[in-house]
Amino acid sequence: MRNFFAVYTKELRSYFVSPVAYVIAGVFLFLSGYLFRNILMSFNFYCQQFSQRSQFMSGAGMPQLNLNEMVVTQFFGVMDFIWLMVVPMLTMRLFAEEKKSGTIELLMTSPISTVQILMGKFLACFTLYNLIVALTLVYPLILEVYGDPDWGPIWTAYLGYFLLGGTFVGVGILASAVTENQIVAVLLAFGGLLLLWLIDWSATFAGPTAAKILHSVSIIEHLQGFQRGVIDTKDVVFYLSFTFFTLFVTSRVVESRRWRR
Repeated sequence: MRNFFAVYTKELRSYFVSPVAYVIAGVFLFLSGYLFRNILMSFNFYCQQFSQRSQFMSGAGMPQLNLNEMVVTQFFGVMDFIWLMVVPMLTMRLFAEEKKSGTIELLMTSPISTVQILMGKFLACFTLYNLIVALTLVYPLILEVYGDPDWGPIWTAYLGYFLLGGTFVGVGILASAVTENQIVAVLLAFGGLLLLWLIDWSATFAGPTAAKILHSVSIIEHLQGFQRGVIDTKDVVFYLSFTFFTLFVTSRVVESRRWRR
């Protein structure tokens, strides 16, 4: 455990002693705040329209405006796309930088197992991811001050993003392990995540069996239940299994350097 914590603290510290964590967190919060503000302004506009029409129509014929559906669900629906671009920047340096600087050779010859190295790096990046996600709680709190949101779907959505983050970081760390160029690592991770994002689209043009398979491997398909306030075991198992699979493949890639020595 001592070796694991040494890698974990080193990687986590490296994020905060450089501008990386602050710049990425700042960009993410700016984009998410901008989108939240626009979604909230749209909801406010519809509320004003609703109020004006209700003066001339009976209440029975008017649709009900739902804060969770029109603000919370839409906000979480766009936030996952932002993470699609941000997470590769968090993971790009984890192994690629070690290879570029040559310190990977020190790691491979040190008395630290591949699993300890991998899990230390993975959990350090995953910790930073969750810290940034936690900062977005300010948006639901704003809704709580001025409205009455249902916190059940909000908490399940955050659970979904916790699981989704493991999947995203897993893909990103795998991309970083196969190259020594950080730009290439970003592109590989983004391309892989974008493919898993869009693969559900292909199900529309596929046969019944192929469509079912494509739906089952779509990372966004499994997130929709969490955003609606539903926790389905198969969705939890999917994200955990996918994360484990990417970490297993990454461990084989990293371990192969020991074999070549």
